[in-house]
Amino acid sequence: MSTLELFFDLVFVFTITQLTAVLANDLTLRSVAEVVVMLSMIYWMYGGYAWLTNAVAPNNTFRRTLMLVGMGGFLTISLAIPEAFGAAGWVFGLGYFVVNAVHTGLFTVAGGAGVVRAMRTLGPLNLLSATLILVGGFLPEQWRWGLWIAAVLIEIASPYLNPIGEFTISPSHFVERHGLVIIIALGESLVAIGVGAAGLKIDLLLVLVAVLGLSVAYLMWWVYFGGDDARAEHALASIDPTRRARTAIHAYGWAHLGLLLGIVALAAGLKKAVAHASGHLELNEAAVLAAGLALYLASDVVFRLVLRIGRIRFRAGAGIVVLAAIPLGLVMGVLQLVAMILVLSVMLWLEDRAEGIRWSKQLRPQ
Repeated sequence: MSTLELFFDLVFVFTITQLTAVLANDLTLRSVAEVVVMLSMIYWMYGGYAWLTNAVAPNNTFRRTLMLVGMGGFLTISLAIPEAFGAAGWVFGLGYFVVNAVHTGLFTVAGGAGVVRAMRTLGPLNLLSATLILVGGFLPEQWRWGLWIAAVLIEIASPYLNPIGEFTISPSHFVERHGLVIIIALGESLVAIGVGAAGLKIDLLLVLVAVLGLSVAYLMWWVYFGGDDARAEHALASIDPTRRARTAIHAYGWAHLGLLLGIVALAAGLKKAVAHASGHLELNEAAVLAAGLALYLASDVVFRLVLRIGRIRFRAGAGIVVLAAIPLGLVMGVLQLVAMILVLSVMLWLEDRAEGIRWSKQLRPQ
């Protein structure tokens, strides 16, 4: 993976920071819906660029310049996110349209004959969704909701209306690229800890809550990267190339969207937990903290099911059990964080134990 792609990902992940701020500043169902709609639209185009650089290396001045324009579009989207459903809707839509146009243009010019054939259908659908988002940004709120949801539905449907088997998927690059965005997003959850602590007196309890938040993020890293990234690459490589793109949409499209939504929700909850280090959390604060981790685990289960890697029953169980920690947050936020760490630690221990038993049975003389 090139350093330009890494630079691109850093710009994209700024959207995660902004979405976390939107949710943390107003923990209501309306804000949750806004974040889900915006991240769904944004991640569709991020995935599009991951597919783009998987097939079209940014190895000349023309391609790099267009990538810079695309990065500018993502930065514009990020800046508009806090007021995307308000006065800055048109800015969000304009940035999105630029991102879409650069993506379609680069794929059409440099993607190869098979990709060009696929883009004859996918390109117009992408253009349609981008146009709905742009137009919606200029219209009153009720129309904006309708057009933006319609755009998301078009994006969800478009892979099933197109011959995406024409797209080449390089497993090593694809796994590395998406793994990188997950680890950067987890890093952004630590930024939320710092933001939550801003202006507070630094004492032992605040430090404890911050370290507990770090521990949760670390265990989430372990959940995704604990050796299974290599398994994921091998699983993707073993799939017939004509079916690989469809599998990639499910595993690295929809499942990873859930992973990122989980990280955003958890980061918003961590920000609130740090801000109330010495007290209790409100119900919505405790709920978003636990729900973020539960969604992350559930999405990881889907990811593993699609690629048929690793064990899932412990993760599915942990995703349910972690919701039982919500009442602890109503007593004291630190108690909820400790409970979440215990759930993840026991889950990972049970997985290691089960794996060890499996290997010992295989090595046992017959």
